[in-house]
Amino acid sequence: MPKRLTHDRRILMLALLSGLPAVTLALVLLWLGDWSSRAQWTLTLLVVGTWFSFAFAARERVVHPLHTVSNLLSALREEDFSVRARGARRDDPLGDVMFEVNALGETLREQRLGAREATALLRTVMEEINLAVFAFDDRQRLRL
Repeated sequence: MPKRLTHDRRILMLALLSGLPAVTLALVLLWLGDWSSRAQWTLTLLVVGTWFSFAFAARERVVHPLHTVSNLLSALREEDFSVRARGARRDDPLGDVMFEVNALGETLREQRLGAREATALLRTVMEEINLAVFAFDDRQRLRL
């Protein structure tokens, strides 16, 4: 079974393939031109180095925000509602994702706070009354 490329490697391959025609044309013109051998090798290294640098930079620009979202969702799963995504704006797709993750965190924080307040109120009421209280679940079974 062939191993699938990960998302970050697919982004890198796409960035490299998108620059391949221009780099190939530049190198063909360079090597077919009337340049000294030293200039040809220097410019070849410069062109290829720049090409790879831009490809890796593009990969990083895509992968880094995804790692940020992953870390934010992990924190929410662990009930750490204090973390927020910076740069969450509504004018681009990634900003929308960050904004929605922040909104989800705020909603979960409010629900958790509401549940704690309700539990504290119930405990206070239960401690103050001198009556027996029976609680039944939806199947009419007695719950403690």
